[in-house]
Amino acid sequence: MVGPTASGKSAVAMDIAGHRGGEIVSVDSMQVYRGMDIGTAKASSIMRHQVPHHLLDVSDPGDDLSVAEFQRMGRSVLADLSVQGKTPIICGGSGLHFRALVDPLDFPPNDAAVRAVLDALTSEEARRRLEDVDPTAADHVDLANPRRVVRALEIERITGLTPSQRAATAAAVAVRSYVPLVEFVAIGLDPGPELADRVEQRFDRMLAAGLLDEVKRIGSRLGRLASQAVGYKELLPVIAGEQDLAAGRAAAIRATMALAKRQRTFFRRDPRIQWITWDPDPTVRLRTVMDYLDGNPAWNL
Repeated sequence: MVGPTASGKSAVAMDIAGHRGGEIVSVDSMQVYRGMDIGTAKASSIMRHQVPHHLLDVSDPGDDLSVAEFQRMGRSVLADLSVQGKTPIICGGSGLHFRALVDPLDFPPNDAAVRAVLDALTSEEARRRLEDVDPTAADHVDLANPRRVVRALEIERITGLTPSQRAATAAAVAVRSYVPLVEFVAIGLDPGPELADRVEQRFDRMLAAGLLDEVKRIGSRLGRLASQAVGYKELLPVIAGEQDLAAGRAAAIRATMALAKRQRTFFRRDPRIQWITWDPDPTVRLRTVMDYLDGNPAWNL
Protein backbone atom coordinates (compact mmCIF):
# COMPACT_ATOMS: atom_id res chain seq x y z
CA MET A 1 0.00 0.00 0.00
CA VAL A 2 1.91 3.01 -1.29
CA GLY A 3 1.38 6.58 -2.40
CA PRO A 4 2.09 10.17 -1.39
CA THR A 5 1.94 11.34 2.20
CA ALA A 6 -1.52 12.06 3.67
CA SER A 7 -3.25 9.82 1.14
CA GLY A 8 -4.92 7.59 3.72
CA LYS A 9 -2.65 4.56 3.18
CA SER A 10 -2.33 3.62 6.82
CA ALA A 11 -6.06 3.47 7.50
CA VAL A 12 -6.67 1.20 4.52
CA ALA A 13 -3.68 -0.97 5.43
CA MET A 14 -5.07 -1.39 8.94
CA ASP A 15 -8.41 -2.55 7.56
CA ILE A 16 -6.75 -4.93 5.10
CA ALA A 17 -4.59 -6.40 7.86
CA GLY A 18 -7.66 -6.94 10.01
CA HIS A 19 -9.53 -8.54 7.12
CA ARG A 20 -6.63 -10.83 6.26
CA GLY A 21 -5.15 -11.37 9.71
CA GLY A 22 -1.93 -9.78 8.48
CA GLU A 23 0.71 -7.57 10.05
CA ILE A 24 1.89 -4.18 8.84
CA VAL A 25 5.47 -3.65 7.70
CA SER A 26 6.24 0.06 7.57
CA VAL A 27 8.33 1.49 4.73
CA ASP A 28 8.75 4.99 6.11
CA SER A 29 12.23 6.46 6.34
CA MET A 30 11.43 8.49 9.49
CA GLN A 31 9.06 6.27 11.46
CA VAL A 32 12.09 4.10 12.19
CA TYR A 33 13.24 6.71 14.74
CA ARG A 34 12.12 6.55 18.36
CA GLY A 35 10.39 9.65 19.69
CA MET A 36 9.40 10.95 16.27
CA ASP A 37 5.76 10.03 16.63
CA ILE A 38 3.38 12.91 15.94
CA GLY A 39 5.30 14.44 13.05
CA THR A 40 5.67 11.13 11.21
CA ALA A 41 2.03 10.11 11.73
CA LYS A 42 3.27 6.95 13.40
CA ALA A 43 0.73 4.30 14.36
CA SER A 44 -0.56 4.82 17.89
CA SER A 45 -0.17 2.27 20.67
CA ILE A 46 -3.85 1.39 20.24
CA MET A 47 -3.36 0.72 16.52
CA ARG A 48 -0.29 -1.39 17.25
CA HIS A 49 -2.26 -3.40 19.78
CA GLN A 50 -4.98 -4.03 17.22
CA VAL A 51 -2.55 -4.95 14.41
CA PRO A 52 1.16 -5.72 14.93
CA HIS A 53 3.46 -3.20 13.22
CA HIS A 54 7.09 -3.75 12.22
CA LEU A 55 10.05 -1.44 11.52
CA LEU A 56 8.83 1.31 13.81
CA ASP A 57 11.09 2.70 16.56
CA VAL A 58 14.08 0.60 15.56
CA SER A 59 16.69 3.36 15.80
CA ASP A 60 17.65 6.31 17.98
CA PRO A 61 17.05 9.61 16.15
CA GLY A 62 20.69 10.50 16.70
CA ASP A 63 21.79 7.55 14.56
CA ASP A 64 21.60 7.51 10.78
CA LEU A 65 19.80 4.29 9.83
CA SER A 66 20.99 3.34 6.35
CA VAL A 67 18.69 1.87 3.73
CA ALA A 68 20.98 -1.18 3.69
CA GLU A 69 20.36 -1.78 7.40
CA PHE A 70 16.65 -1.16 6.91
CA GLN A 71 16.71 -3.74 4.12
CA ARG A 72 18.41 -6.30 6.35
CA MET A 73 15.89 -5.81 9.15
CA GLY A 74 12.91 -5.69 6.81
CA ARG A 75 13.75 -8.85 4.94
CA SER A 76 14.20 -10.61 8.26
CA VAL A 77 10.70 -9.49 9.25
CA LEU A 78 9.24 -10.71 5.96
CA ALA A 79 10.97 -14.08 6.37
CA ASP A 80 9.63 -14.46 9.91
CA LEU A 81 6.08 -13.61 8.84
CA SER A 82 6.34 -16.13 6.01
CA VAL A 83 7.37 -18.87 8.43
CA GLN A 84 4.43 -17.96 10.65
CA GLY A 85 2.05 -18.05 7.70
CA LYS A 86 1.04 -14.41 8.16
CA THR A 87 0.44 -11.89 5.40
CA PRO A 88 2.75 -8.87 5.46
CA ILE A 89 1.00 -5.63 4.54
CA ILE A 90 3.80 -3.32 3.40
CA CYS A 91 2.71 0.28 3.83
CA GLY A 92 4.45 3.62 3.48
CA GLY A 93 5.58 6.47 1.32
CA SER A 94 9.31 5.85 0.95
CA GLY A 95 9.76 4.37 -2.50
CA LEU A 96 13.40 3.45 -1.95
CA HIS A 97 12.64 1.62 1.30
CA PHE A 98 9.74 -0.18 -0.40
CA ARG A 99 11.94 -1.36 -3.25
CA ALA A 100 14.73 -2.28 -0.83
CA LEU A 101 12.40 -4.92 0.62
CA VAL A 102 10.78 -6.32 -2.50
CA ASP A 103 13.44 -5.87 -5.20
CA PRO A 104 17.07 -7.05 -5.53
CA LEU A 105 18.53 -3.65 -4.71
CA ASP A 106 22.20 -3.82 -3.78
CA PHE A 107 23.77 -1.40 -1.32
CA PRO A 108 27.58 -1.61 -1.47
CA PRO A 109 29.50 -1.07 1.77
CA ASN A 110 31.29 2.09 2.84
CA ASP A 111 34.90 2.56 3.89
CA ALA A 112 35.76 5.68 5.86
CA ALA A 113 39.46 5.50 5.02
CA VAL A 114 38.82 5.16 1.29
CA ARG A 115 36.23 7.93 1.42
CA ALA A 116 38.62 10.30 3.20
CA VAL A 117 41.19 9.92 0.40
CA LEU A 118 38.56 10.47 -2.29
CA ASP A 119 37.01 13.46 -0.55
CA ALA A 120 40.38 15.19 -0.78
CA LEU A 121 40.13 15.18 -4.58
CA THR A 122 38.73 18.10 -6.50
CA SER A 123 35.55 17.46 -8.46
CA GLU A 124 37.51 17.44 -11.71
CA GLU A 125 40.11 15.01 -10.36
CA ALA A 126 37.41 12.65 -9.13
CA ARG A 127 35.60 12.76 -12.45
CA ARG A 128 38.79 12.03 -14.41
CA ARG A 129 39.65 9.09 -12.14
CA LEU A 130 36.21 7.61 -12.60
CA GLU A 131 36.40 7.98 -16.38
CA ASP A 132 39.88 6.40 -16.33
CA VAL A 133 38.59 3.22 -14.67
CA ASP A 134 35.26 3.26 -16.50
CA PRO A 135 35.11 5.13 -19.84
CA THR A 136 31.33 4.57 -20.04
CA ALA A 137 30.62 5.71 -16.48
CA ALA A 138 28.57 8.64 -17.75
CA ASP A 139 25.91 6.15 -18.88
CA HIS A 140 25.28 5.22 -15.26
CA VAL A 141 26.52 8.07 -13.05
CA ASP A 142 25.69 11.77 -13.15
CA LEU A 143 29.20 13.11 -13.64
CA ALA A 144 28.00 16.61 -12.81
CA ASN A 145 27.18 15.44 -9.29
CA PRO A 146 30.44 15.27 -7.27
CA ARG A 147 28.84 13.25 -4.47
CA ARG A 148 27.73 10.52 -6.86
CA VAL A 149 31.11 10.48 -8.60
CA VAL A 150 32.97 10.03 -5.33
CA ARG A 151 30.54 7.31 -4.22
CA ALA A 152 31.08 5.46 -7.51
CA LEU A 153 34.85 5.64 -6.99
CA GLU A 154 34.47 4.43 -3.40
CA ILE A 155 32.42 1.43 -4.53
CA GLU A 156 34.97 0.61 -7.24
CA ARG A 157 37.81 0.73 -4.72
CA ILE A 158 35.97 -1.51 -2.26
CA THR A 159 34.31 -4.03 -4.59
CA GLY A 160 36.43 -3.80 -7.72
CA LEU A 161 33.30 -3.19 -9.78
CA THR A 162 32.91 -0.13 -11.98
CA PRO A 163 29.52 1.54 -12.52
CA SER A 164 29.22 -0.14 -15.93
CA GLN A 165 30.00 -3.57 -14.47
CA ARG A 166 27.52 -3.10 -11.65
CA ALA A 167 24.82 -1.99 -14.10
CA ALA A 168 25.30 -5.21 -16.09
CA THR A 169 24.65 -7.58 -13.17
CA ALA A 170 21.51 -9.70 -13.15
CA ALA A 171 20.26 -7.91 -10.04
CA ALA A 172 20.70 -4.48 -11.60
CA VAL A 173 18.89 -5.56 -14.74
CA ALA A 174 16.04 -6.93 -12.62
CA VAL A 175 15.77 -3.67 -10.68
CA ARG A 176 15.58 -1.63 -13.88
CA SER A 177 12.97 -4.04 -15.25
CA TYR A 178 10.94 -4.04 -12.02
CA VAL A 179 11.35 -7.78 -11.55
CA PRO A 180 10.87 -8.45 -7.82
CA LEU A 181 12.52 -10.91 -5.50
CA VAL A 182 9.10 -12.09 -4.33
CA GLU A 183 5.65 -11.76 -5.84
CA PHE A 184 3.42 -9.09 -4.35
CA VAL A 185 0.28 -7.11 -5.05
CA ALA A 186 0.84 -3.34 -4.98
CA ILE A 187 -1.90 -0.74 -4.58
CA GLY A 188 -1.46 3.01 -4.86
CA LEU A 189 -3.61 5.67 -3.23
CA ASP A 190 -3.48 9.29 -4.35
CA PRO A 191 -6.07 11.97 -3.44
CA GLY A 192 -5.09 14.03 -6.48
CA PRO A 193 -6.22 17.68 -6.16
CA GLU A 194 -7.53 17.03 -2.65
CA LEU A 195 -4.04 16.35 -1.34
CA ALA A 196 -3.19 19.98 -0.57
CA ASP A 197 -6.16 20.38 1.77
CA ARG A 198 -5.47 17.03 3.41
CA VAL A 199 -1.83 17.96 4.01
CA GLU A 200 -2.74 21.29 5.59
CA GLN A 201 -5.46 19.80 7.78
CA ARG A 202 -3.22 16.95 8.90
CA PHE A 203 -0.37 19.28 9.84
CA ASP A 204 -2.74 21.42 11.89
CA ARG A 205 -3.91 18.27 13.68
CA MET A 206 -0.27 17.42 14.40
CA LEU A 207 0.31 20.87 15.88
CA ALA A 208 -2.82 20.51 18.01
CA ALA A 209 -1.60 17.08 19.18
CA GLY A 210 1.67 18.56 20.45
CA LEU A 211 4.11 18.42 17.54
CA LEU A 212 5.93 21.57 18.62
CA ASP A 213 6.54 20.08 22.08
CA GLU A 214 7.77 16.87 20.44
CA VAL A 215 10.28 18.80 18.35
CA LYS A 216 11.42 20.70 21.46
CA ARG A 217 11.88 17.44 23.33
CA ILE A 218 13.99 15.63 20.74
CA GLY A 219 15.35 18.45 18.59
CA SER A 220 18.82 18.38 20.12
CA ARG A 221 19.03 14.61 19.63
CA LEU A 222 18.24 14.54 15.91
CA GLY A 223 21.03 13.16 13.74
CA ARG A 224 21.90 14.09 10.18
CA LEU A 225 19.03 12.13 8.61
CA ALA A 226 16.35 12.61 11.25
CA SER A 227 16.89 16.37 11.30
CA GLN A 228 15.83 16.45 7.64
CA ALA A 229 12.40 14.98 8.39
CA VAL A 230 9.62 17.10 6.94
CA GLY A 231 7.90 19.05 9.69
CA TYR A 232 10.76 18.70 12.15
CA LYS A 233 13.25 20.52 9.93
CA GLU A 234 10.84 23.43 9.46
CA LEU A 235 9.94 23.68 13.16
CA LEU A 236 13.51 23.59 14.48
CA PRO A 237 13.96 27.32 13.68
CA VAL A 238 10.69 27.98 15.52
CA ILE A 239 11.83 26.37 18.76
CA ALA A 240 15.19 28.16 18.37
CA GLY A 241 13.35 31.48 18.32
CA GLU A 242 14.54 32.28 14.82
CA GLN A 243 11.10 32.11 13.21
CA ASP A 244 7.49 32.37 14.32
CA LEU A 245 5.10 29.43 14.25
CA ALA A 246 3.10 30.75 11.31
CA ALA A 247 6.23 30.83 9.14
CA GLY A 248 7.27 27.38 10.32
CA ARG A 249 3.82 26.00 9.61
CA ALA A 250 3.80 27.43 6.09
CA ALA A 251 7.29 26.08 5.40
CA ALA A 252 6.32 22.62 6.66
CA ILE A 253 3.23 22.49 4.46
CA ARG A 254 5.27 23.55 1.40
CA ALA A 255 7.90 20.92 2.21
CA THR A 256 5.23 18.24 2.61
CA MET A 257 3.76 19.06 -0.80
CA ALA A 258 7.25 18.94 -2.34
CA LEU A 259 7.76 15.52 -0.73
CA ALA A 260 4.42 14.34 -2.13
CA LYS A 261 5.50 15.43 -5.61
CA ARG A 262 8.70 13.37 -5.33
CA GLN A 263 6.75 10.38 -4.02
CA ARG A 264 4.29 10.57 -6.88
CA THR A 265 7.09 10.72 -9.44
CA PHE A 266 8.86 7.71 -7.91
CA PHE A 267 5.81 5.48 -7.54
CA ARG A 268 4.23 6.37 -10.89
CA ARG A 269 7.28 4.92 -12.63
CA ASP A 270 6.56 1.48 -11.17
CA PRO A 271 4.30 -0.45 -13.56
CA ARG A 272 3.44 -3.01 -10.87
CA ILE A 273 1.37 -0.55 -8.81
CA GLN A 274 -2.40 -0.56 -9.36
CA TRP A 275 -3.72 2.94 -8.68
CA ILE A 276 -7.15 2.91 -7.09
CA THR A 277 -9.68 5.57 -8.01
CA TRP A 278 -9.77 8.00 -5.10
CA ASP A 279 -12.95 8.68 -3.16
CA PRO A 280 -13.22 11.09 -0.20
CA ASP A 281 -15.31 8.51 1.68
CA PRO A 282 -12.88 6.12 3.47
CA THR A 283 -15.51 3.36 3.40
CA VAL A 284 -15.73 3.60 -0.39
CA ARG A 285 -11.91 3.65 -0.67
CA LEU A 286 -11.65 0.46 1.36
CA ARG A 287 -14.39 -1.24 -0.61
CA THR A 288 -12.67 -0.35 -3.90
CA VAL A 289 -9.36 -1.73 -2.63
CA MET A 290 -10.94 -4.93 -1.31
CA ASP A 291 -12.84 -5.48 -4.56
CA TYR A 292 -9.55 -5.23 -6.43
CA LEU A 293 -7.77 -7.58 -4.04
CA ASP A 294 -10.57 -10.12 -4.03
CA GLY A 295 -10.40 -10.26 -7.82
CA ASN A 296 -6.61 -10.65 -7.87
CA PRO A 297 -5.43 -14.30 -8.04
CA ALA A 298 -2.08 -13.44 -6.44
CA TRP A 299 -3.84 -12.07 -3.37
CA ASN A 300 -6.02 -15.15 -3.03
CA LEU A 301 -3.26 -17.76 -3.13
